[in-house]
Amino acid sequence: MNKPIRTAIVGVGNCASSLVQAISYCRVMGDDAIGVSFPILGGYRPEDIEIVAGFDVDKRKVARPIGEAVLAAPNCTEIFWDNLSDQTATVHRGPDLDGVSAYMRNQPPDVSFVTSDLPELSADNVVDVLKAAEAEVLIIFLPVGSGKAVEFYADCALKAGCALVNGIPVFLASNPAWAKKFETAGLPLIGDDFKAQFGATVVHRTLAHLADLRGVKLDRTYQLNVGGNTDFMNMMDMDRLAMKRESKTEAVQTAMDERLADGNIRIGPSDYVPWLDDRKVAYVRLEGRLLGGAKTSVEMRLEVEDSPNAAAMAISAIRCARIAREKELSGAIPEASAFLFKHPPEQIDDPEAHDLLLKFTGDA
Repeated sequence: MNKPIRTAIVGVGNCASSLVQAISYCRVMGDDAIGVSFPILGGYRPEDIEIVAGFDVDKRKVARPIGEAVLAAPNCTEIFWDNLSDQTATVHRGPDLDGVSAYMRNQPPDVSFVTSDLPELSADNVVDVLKAAEAEVLIIFLPVGSGKAVEFYADCALKAGCALVNGIPVFLASNPAWAKKFETAGLPLIGDDFKAQFGATVVHRTLAHLADLRGVKLDRTYQLNVGGNTDFMNMMDMDRLAMKRESKTEAVQTAMDERLADGNIRIGPSDYVPWLDDRKVAYVRLEGRLLGGAKTSVEMRLEVEDSPNAAAMAISAIRCARIAREKELSGAIPEASAFLFKHPPEQIDDPEAHDLLLKFTGDA
């Protein structure tokens, strides 16, 4: 039996909900679990992950067991496994910093958040919690645009001796300065910004790569996304979107043989539709030319439950963090990041990145 991968979660929102549900689901279902990208990685299964602490700012989540907190409002993702009695780790009151946008603060509390009146933990307090919980991996699920908060928790991970998995588009693993900090500390850093299991970015990349493979000259493309969860609400604050657009755009640009001019590619979140809840709807269009310049285009609509789509990659990334620690690797881990993230330290074509990941884990 494997030693549990003791993991702490920052941001107990929809993605954390899907991750926690997935762990409990896999513990019961085992080999019959549906939709697990890598049932075994380096000998580890999803059920080997143990959540030992959480951090959030919403009073409906703070000071509660994480199995209860992930089902609390304003979380709205699909509940595919509601028996979370095994998820008993406490959710602690983290600092606000820039984790909540001004737009969200002006929403009704049933769809936005209610600030906890408990004192905010200091960096030293967070480090103490991580050490007391014996956390070896810290995963970040904060809202898009939470640059200060992400860096705060990254510093805490360094001080607490935790490997870091960065699930959002604030660049750490792909930032040489942060990669160096984790290298110096002897800790792995995996990220940035999860590439969903079967989401708009991976489908868009596949279509663009197919066009190149078949000799089609791509001229322009867009990917427009709408959704109803709190992350889409948060992204109504356009000042928080710069890294998100860069992350999604680069993921597609690097899948093509020739980069498109900035004016010919537009990718990113487009609007917030509350009644969609955690469903994300993506509209993808590519225009190009066939033999002799004959015009062609493809347009598609993809609808997914957003958070399980990311959690599928999270259960792989956490296991990769354990494997990296066993290998005594430190700093950014490109071979563990390229297949799982939109903005990894090194962009690699998906089939090659898939094989590289399995080689890294010893499963090739």
